[in-house]
Amino acid sequence: MTDPKPGLNTEELAAYFALMEVSSLLQYAVDEHLRADGDLSYVQFQILARLVDAPGGRIRMTDLADGVVYSRSGLTYQAGLLDKRGLITRSPSPDDERSVIVAVTDAGRDLVARVLPGHVDSVRRLLLDALSDGDLATLGDVLGRVREHMRAAPPRSARPRPPARRG
Repeated sequence: MTDPKPGLNTEELAAYFALMEVSSLLQYAVDEHLRADGDLSYVQFQILARLVDAPGGRIRMTDLADGVVYSRSGLTYQAGLLDKRGLITRSPSPDDERSVIVAVTDAGRDLVARVLPGHVDSVRRLLLDALSDGDLATLGDVLGRVREHMRAAPPRSARPRPPARRG
């Protein structure tokens, strides 16, 4: 029988709770702004923002799900809501019949442009204004390493799908 791993020490627990609280407070404030100014959820904004930033404003649905770290079924539902509002389109991929291509519409681009200034203001006011330039560099470095560590073994819903087999 192996000994169970010890719990988190005081420093680890404090860092974990601080990270979770900051993340929750920031996401709550951003979500509140996005709902008020654009009738968007946080994940819907992420979808639109990633599409606006993508080459040609188009991404495969599975790549989008991997990028926003959202379940594929949940993303399909959110994309359906955005599609009904005319903010995105969905179409079969010309390269893989199993894939769906998601594209942002002009209305989607306009909505992102409308809510982005308030979004940036919220992020700056709540997060960035509390950091010195050195803090920002350190935070970016630390979170970048943690992200890479976590992406090395993501949860099933966030794992990239293997390419389709041709045959």
